[in-house]
Amino acid sequence: MAAADLGTAEWERSKITNQDLNLLKKLGITTKPKAVCFPSEESYPAPPMGYRVSFVDHLIRGLSTPIHPFLRGLLYVYGLQLHHLTPNSILHISIFITLCEAFLGVSPNWALWKRIFFCRRNGSPNVAYNIGGVVISIRSTADYFDVKLPDSVQGWRKRWLYIREENHGCAEDNIPPFDGAEKILRRRSWDAEATEEERTSTEALMTRIHELQNTRGKELSGIQIIVYFLKSRVQPLQARKFPLWKYTGNEDVDRLSVDLEVKDLERLVRKITSLSKKDSIPSSCRVKPYSATHALPKPVIKDLLRIGAQFVGYREYANKAEEKLAEANDRANTLAQQLEQSEKARKKAESDAIDARAEADKAKADAAGVEDLRKRLHTAETSLSDHIAAQSAREEAIRKRLTTQSRRFVARTAQEFQLDEPANDSLLDALSLLEVHGSEAREGIDQAKAGLSRLFPYFFPKKEEPATFLDLAKCFNPSEDLGLRVRHENMKVAVENTVALVAHSQQSIDWSKVGDTDQIEQSRWRSLIKAAKPNTRKILAYIGIKPSSTPSSSKPEV
Repeated sequence: MAAADLGTAEWERSKITNQDLNLLKKLGITTKPKAVCFPSEESYPAPPMGYRVSFVDHLIRGLSTPIHPFLRGLLYVYGLQLHHLTPNSILHISIFITLCEAFLGVSPNWALWKRIFFCRRNGSPNVAYNIGGVVISIRSTADYFDVKLPDSVQGWRKRWLYIREENHGCAEDNIPPFDGAEKILRRRSWDAEATEEERTSTEALMTRIHELQNTRGKELSGIQIIVYFLKSRVQPLQARKFPLWKYTGNEDVDRLSVDLEVKDLERLVRKITSLSKKDSIPSSCRVKPYSATHALPKPVIKDLLRIGAQFVGYREYANKAEEKLAEANDRANTLAQQLEQSEKARKKAESDAIDARAEADKAKADAAGVEDLRKRLHTAETSLSDHIAAQSAREEAIRKRLTTQSRRFVARTAQEFQLDEPANDSLLDALSLLEVHGSEAREGIDQAKAGLSRLFPYFFPKKEEPATFLDLAKCFNPSEDLGLRVRHENMKVAVENTVALVAHSQQSIDWSKVGDTDQIEQSRWRSLIKAAKPNTRKILAYIGIKPSSTPSSSKPEV
């Protein structure tokens, strides 16, 4: 089963730490104004105008703008973008360029590169990466340096940023525009090997590489090459004014910063390689690199004689070439005359082209205006459709509420009404029916008010007619306790009758003491009540009150 390509799903919000920022500052990468732009909250790169997407781990391994022509060529030949390459791949290219310029004394060579490196897809059987989806590897048959790279660089995909695009007087130095959705397609160039002619022309360079690695006491290692370009403070992958074999030291125009402190240099070397704290970091190279103070060696006399002898057999060819050159000059003169004659036509064609371009631009602007109007019309139509749908839903909700109110009215009044002339509109018909119910309710209320106005004076002659039924109900519900009032009235009558009977019997009683019941205990009071029952029945019967069957044991209400 083919591996799934993650594509844009790999990108997430950039997470660059203060430690990363300090490292970029020490390396001089962020010293130029606006050289670097950091993302804000976007989770997918959207580089501003004039910027390209890069990574912190690419920059600390030798990348800078404008990019080196050799790197630009590799991206073109392999069909890649910068984010397709892993940090280890970037470091391989930096080491190769440094090796060629500083230790071989040649420009980076495509034929030599093919003898040493090839490309392969990065991923697993189930997942194919887009960010870092291509790995540059050393051929198993190549006699090359052991660079001691880490197996993987943790978290490098999250440390992305924008670097300002620059050129070195040529558009070829520009980084290809960012396209995060572009899929990686394997090309034949990934596995391209050097031709027999290329192998012959680079055999001396491969021999020199073997000597650099194996000369006793002067062995050159991949770590030494890394240390050299980090100490020189020149980014190998940057297009420079001069190659490294003309490096002038601290005053070199291509340096990005001052020398790194020893601890910072060692920490950086361990960061980009697999060396641990126990491994020592070389302070210099055992082989002196070429520079302005250590110039390239001049060709030996034997090589000069060999080169000169190669031209002896070409004298006859040179004479024929002179004759052909004369013929070419005559043809060139004729063409010059024709060109001069057609100058007016060319100028007219240029003028016509300018006019046509202006008309095309105007047509594009008009088309853009029409497209904008079309989009606005589509938006308005969509908004109107949404509004109509919302209005229909609202009308349906209103109709349901009106229908519910009509059903409740019918349930309470036991009356049903039919419209004489329905509008055949559910909303209007429900509203009309509710109006009928409302008219019926208002008529009933008016009739109730009229009846109340005629009956109220008979029940409450001294009160003003209330405005609402709630006020009417309050008239029938006084605030005082009527039951208690009745009991008080009955007791008053009973006491008055009892006093009248005692007075009639002509008995002498101290009535001030009779009313003082608080001094009598509860048990005493009950015994007195019990003793008084027979006389109480007689008194109640005498005054015409039927006695209660349940005796009272409570104290009297005075």
